[in-house]
Amino acid sequence: MAEANDPMAEIRASFFIECEELLEALQDGLQTMDDCAADSETINIVFRAVHSIKGGAGAFGLTALVRFAHRFETVLDEVRGGRMTADGQALKVFFQAADHVSDLVRASREEGPIPEDETKTLLTELDALLDEAGVTDPDSNEEEIEFQPMSLSLDLDFGDDDDGFLPPLLGTSAKEFRIAFTPYAELFETGNEPFLLLRNLQELGKVSVACDLSQVPELAKLTPEIPVLSWAVILTTEVEESEIASVFEFVEGLCSLTIIRVDGSDTFEPTETPPPGFLQMPEPEEALLTAVETPLVVTAAEPARTEVKAAPAATAKNAAGSAAAKSVVRVDLDRIERLVNLVGELVINQAMLSQSLEHAGLSLHSDAMNGLEEFQRLTRDIQDSVMMIRAQPVKSLFQRMSRIVREASADVGKDVRLITEGENTEVDKTVIERLADPLTHMIRNAVDHGLESSADRIATGKPAQGKVTLTAAHRSGRVVIEVSDDGGGINRPKVLEIAVNKGLVPADVMLSDSEIDNLLFLPGFSTASVVSDLSGRGVGMDVVRTSIQSLGGRITTTSNPGEGTKFSISLPLTLAVLDGMVIDVAGETLVLPLNVVIETLTLSAGDVEMVRPGASVVRIRGEFVPLFDLGEELGYRSGVSDYAGLIVLLIAYDDGHRAALIIDDIQDQRQVVIKGLDDSFYRAPGVAAATILGDGQIALILDPTDIITNAMGHTGAKQANLATGTLS
Repeated sequence: MAEANDPMAEIRASFFIECEELLEALQDGLQTMDDCAADSETINIVFRAVHSIKGGAGAFGLTALVRFAHRFETVLDEVRGGRMTADGQALKVFFQAADHVSDLVRASREEGPIPEDETKTLLTELDALLDEAGVTDPDSNEEEIEFQPMSLSLDLDFGDDDDGFLPPLLGTSAKEFRIAFTPYAELFETGNEPFLLLRNLQELGKVSVACDLSQVPELAKLTPEIPVLSWAVILTTEVEESEIASVFEFVEGLCSLTIIRVDGSDTFEPTETPPPGFLQMPEPEEALLTAVETPLVVTAAEPARTEVKAAPAATAKNAAGSAAAKSVVRVDLDRIERLVNLVGELVINQAMLSQSLEHAGLSLHSDAMNGLEEFQRLTRDIQDSVMMIRAQPVKSLFQRMSRIVREASADVGKDVRLITEGENTEVDKTVIERLADPLTHMIRNAVDHGLESSADRIATGKPAQGKVTLTAAHRSGRVVIEVSDDGGGINRPKVLEIAVNKGLVPADVMLSDSEIDNLLFLPGFSTASVVSDLSGRGVGMDVVRTSIQSLGGRITTTSNPGEGTKFSISLPLTLAVLDGMVIDVAGETLVLPLNVVIETLTLSAGDVEMVRPGASVVRIRGEFVPLFDLGEELGYRSGVSDYAGLIVLLIAYDDGHRAALIIDDIQDQRQVVIKGLDDSFYRAPGVAAATILGDGQIALILDPTDIITNAMGHTGAKQANLATGTLS
């Protein structure tokens, strides 16, 4: 309990959240460099991300993280200064170093063991890059140097040609800021360097820096552990004060910092040396405030209680003079989950109220019914807003897959490139978290087994480098994530042979290509002994499908021999609510997701044709669609014999195929709250979850695609062609 009230524990947790954002910016920057689209600002983003992580880690005594990040930062600074080229080999090491920084951050957060061996290996590789570039490691001091007294100026001259950097071009919206910076002893103890902090200001605009030596005592009285230097900065820039403050965000509480904006009527022009009055600052704040109308940002020694800052990516863009950074408020996830649950209860109570008023027989034009309609609209708006709070882009998940590709390709000795699309597609946070494991397994399979070796690819006329493509997009109220490769494709004859040998299907079975592909997901299907012949497809894929189904999703496979394989995962956008169609089947009330229903039809006797006993199709505008009785498939009743007057729902598959479900009646279309079934319940095929209706009744939420897939399995090969809407 004592730790829960420890303010340092809260600050430490905030640091690790910051690290997640910085690591994301680091990966983005490295990927841009790898795509040969990097400019100087991209390199600065990468450098600042590592530098910020090092600075924050030093504040908490995370020695291993500080030591590695410092060496990584040193190499990046050589690239930033144009003294080293980030070629293919260097970028490979940079990606590995970035992954290791992520490992060190995680180990530090969880207080777990530090991977010392990997640290030593990567430090050696980073040093090798410096050696190849002919750069002397600034951390090494093996050569003895004779002492020679010399004069020293602590004023920092950031000329336009300093290390090859050019300050951003300033437009008419440029503003002038005056900054007073006094480091405390703790700043140096945590591994931070005032020079790098002040140098980062150069990237925001035109700067002039002067050091205040007024507090320096005589040499005999000088105590090295007590800092006595202060710096005064004049900065002309187009960015906002919040972005200037972000340069010092990881030394907050370790220094005295004042940032003020000069009044527009002030005609002071920046010079190499600021005016004398500016530097007379035993108390920096007092000296600076005399020339300014209103202080905009004041960061004192005590950490602020509320933090509003820019995200790393936004910071980089704003440095070029773009729009101001957005304000961000961090909220504990438990609070959001509680809000989601309360909104769910609000939706249920709104449904109960609606049903009560309908049973009361009130006129549709009464004040109560009009008020109810407005209440429904507001409830929907609140629900949508809450879901947007919990929605997150899949970018962080895709970045984790980039590492999986790098590690897997290195393990098997293949040259593989990951291509991502739709990284900004937003999905419920819970969906993203639970999707990581199955997606990791699929990516590894694609690299390890789906792609051929470089020699085999060249022999077949393909590029030596294999490609794995990971995409995300919104389609029909769901999110579709696809994992594809340009490898050899699925060896279907071999898959069928293995399935027959393992007794998973009869020896004389006749299956379509799609049904053979689905054999990969059967429990017990394994091709470990013939990985090279089959490209290893199917190992553990039953676990992948189970994980996807637990999310209310489904997975489909398409493959062309010699061209590659694609796995498509269709998932709900959220696991909290959905728009549903409430239906009656054999006296039971059920819910179907509204987004899968294309249209409703009423059958006549001539619309249905029996292909063979137990297999029927319905003619819809000249096209034959397989017909299924939902009550029979769920075990509620035996099959119907007279189809005249029955209601049919036309259902769409993700791959464009269609099927028809017979139901008894349609009650309503409404928003329902998803209630997951406990693990102790048996997961019946086709049952995705449950919900509470307006009258308090519990209704099952169905997955019609799963129901139809299992119906095909019940009847075996005699309906093999019905799924594609064709006759045989």
